[in-house]
Amino acid sequence: MSQTAVIVEKKETMSQQAIEKTEKPNSLWKRNSSWLIQTAIIIAPFILFGIFLTFYNVNPIELYRSMVATTFGSLYGFGEVLLKATPFVLTGLAAALPAKAGLVNVGGEGQLAIGALFATWFAVFYLDSMPAVIGIPIMLLAGALGGAAWASVVALLKVRGRLNETITSVLLNYVAVFIVGFFVHGMLKDPNSFNWPFSPEIAYSLRLPVINGTRLHIGFVIAIILAVVVWYVLAKTRLGYRIRVLGSNRLAAERAGMSINKMYFWVLLAAGALAGIAGMIEIAGIEGRLRTTVGTNFGYLGFLAAMMAWNHPLRLMATAFLLGMISVAGNKLEIFSGLPSSSVNILMALVLFFILGSGKLVKR
Repeated sequence: MSQTAVIVEKKETMSQQAIEKTEKPNSLWKRNSSWLIQTAIIIAPFILFGIFLTFYNVNPIELYRSMVATTFGSLYGFGEVLLKATPFVLTGLAAALPAKAGLVNVGGEGQLAIGALFATWFAVFYLDSMPAVIGIPIMLLAGALGGAAWASVVALLKVRGRLNETITSVLLNYVAVFIVGFFVHGMLKDPNSFNWPFSPEIAYSLRLPVINGTRLHIGFVIAIILAVVVWYVLAKTRLGYRIRVLGSNRLAAERAGMSINKMYFWVLLAAGALAGIAGMIEIAGIEGRLRTTVGTNFGYLGFLAAMMAWNHPLRLMATAFLLGMISVAGNKLEIFSGLPSSSVNILMALVLFFILGSGKLVKR
């Protein structure tokens, strides 16, 4: 090797090392700035909501302090927050999983309702005398089947009809509510309900076990397990890698030989099954019977939780817990200020607006 070639090679090595040294601080700065932006996006709505409260002579710091005290000050309060967060986690997963494949599923509301309908149908007509060890898993499968069946309508319209899944999933939410109403006014109506539209109560053996001193049931454990499973599949398996590739670059996925429509179909079905399990948990854990109002707004709040977590299954558990705190805080707000408990919806709307406006700031 000539002396000139050696000098050139040394210069290239030195320049490459210099580039690596500059890239490391830059990448570190990008990661830190991304976390700072995400944190600011979550905190800013609370600041604005605090300003709103001051106009009604409510001390926002005192209110937020009472929210934390209510959540962590007693086992019952902590259980209520977890109780609220459980369906948010599952309907959030129903939005986060398709999002990784480049889909927008806003149908968690309807998929939860149909899952609750299927679970109640099986519980009332087939599982009434079943022991818990058999009946509860069958109810769980029935709820997942119901949610998946309803999501299959969105999936077929997507892969066969080329219709936008966002629009179809939202519109089908309203259809699902009418279908539940049809059954609780008809075949599933409790004959002893004095004409109120709800189903007969499911057998006590089919109710989820509850922690003593609270209303919290083991449904929250199911939600945590499913969140970890979804994270593991997406992050650690070949299937998850294919889903992420599809979501980030559909053209690359097509050139790699992936069956795009088949993946879209099964991802949407899996999402519907997750939301359907949330419906089953609401029936077996809280309601005990099917009503037309089962899980109202849970699908939309789960979608918001997924957006707050940037569709990360593990972070989703934290954002769902935060939304659970806000939901429970509605009662505190009414007691402290005289404002209606629904005022917390303003806070949730602010969170949504900030997240929607942050799309160009945060690299997802």
